[in-house]
Amino acid sequence: MRVLIVEDEKEIADGITGILKDEGYVIDAVYDGEEGLSYILSGVYDLILLDVMLPGISGFDIVKKVRSEGIDTQVIMLTAKSQIEDKIQGLDLGADDYLTKPFDAGELLARIRARIRNTTDIKGNILSTYDIELDASTFRLKQGARAIKLSKTEYQLLECLMVNKGQILPRDTIITKVWGVDDSGDYNSLEVYISFLRKKLKFMKRIGFLFKTVGNIRC
Repeated sequence: MRVLIVEDEKEIADGITGILKDEGYVIDAVYDGEEGLSYILSGVYDLILLDVMLPGISGFDIVKKVRSEGIDTQVIMLTAKSQIEDKIQGLDLGADDYLTKPFDAGELLARIRARIRNTTDIKGNILSTYDIELDASTFRLKQGARAIKLSKTEYQLLECLMVNKGQILPRDTIITKVWGVDDSGDYNSLEVYISFLRKKLKFMKRIGFLFKTVGNIRC
């Protein structure tokens, strides 16, 4: 899962980044509203952790803008404000959840899992599609008694495809989701890892799970 943190207090953002990376999430972090909005509008994130009080553009204005653009990515708002009016405003503008700082790491992780469960077939750390399971805690792909270990990149690519089951994703979108906005993934890298996954899915007897179309990947 690729998560974006938009938080102007770098120490808090770095702390959340460490917690989520330990849980296997892929993280990008930005520290002002305008950059945060730009990243969110890319549409490559599975979940957004969004502070309210940001330089440039407030979290409230960001939520309003991205919802008006038709982006339905799950958003959890993070704020030091505890007034009920602020929570109502955030939720009315399109946020999916609201967490008041300071918060416990365990609660944050539970809120994230709850939001992800709303959009995917996931139980605990297990993502399931058809008759295969992907374990986020071990990077293992399972089908019945069969199991095979994936590399980190293989795991992130297959997770992206499973979460978007039934959709056709542009290759550029997949590359950004797996390798990141500022990383060096390219079409050749994607082709290589698609080939790796095909071989492992063939071993699992699920080669029909994914196939390539011209310029895109059908999940």
